[in-house]
Amino acid sequence: MPNCLVACICEGGAEHAIMDILLENNVLIFSKEDLLDEKILRTRSAKNFEQEHLRKSFVEKIKIYRILDSRHENFKLSKLYANKAEVINVVTAPEIEMLVIFAENKYDDFKKKNVKPSDYCKQELKYANVKSYQFIKDYFTNLDVLILAINMYHRKSRNQKNELTLYDLLNIK
Repeated sequence: MPNCLVACICEGGAEHAIMDILLENNVLIFSKEDLLDEKILRTRSAKNFEQEHLRKSFVEKIKIYRILDSRHENFKLSKLYANKAEVINVVTAPEIEMLVIFAENKYDDFKKKNVKPSDYCKQELKYANVKSYQFIKDYFTNLDVLILAINMYHRKSRNQKNELTLYDLLNIK
């Protein structure tokens, strides 16, 4: 468990759904009670995050976990807040929809198609709403399937040095 306040920011609806499922099932290294406002956030800009959340008075440092597929999205806190928060990127590159591909055991077929994961899910698996919060919540009702997909995704990912994945946020492996 973290010894500080945690902010968890998700890029999109699918990421948000995955994190909600993991949070609801108590399989993350932090709990709902550890979270700023006790919920997953969707604020993408550092400036907006500062205005909405960091202007409050906090005694402890804040760990900001950003769940996103881009390695290059900028999130630089101003000098005023830089020493009060640690920003940790949790990368789901190329896309969070890879979890569905792994859950469907279609990784090898996906690799042959040379398309984006979300396009593969829409075209080959016929999941039109694969990016939506509700689709992901409904799809991953079995936590074991999600954990297995996260594990497989972590093993197959080409992570950069010191880069975290969803696997690193699990308190079970």
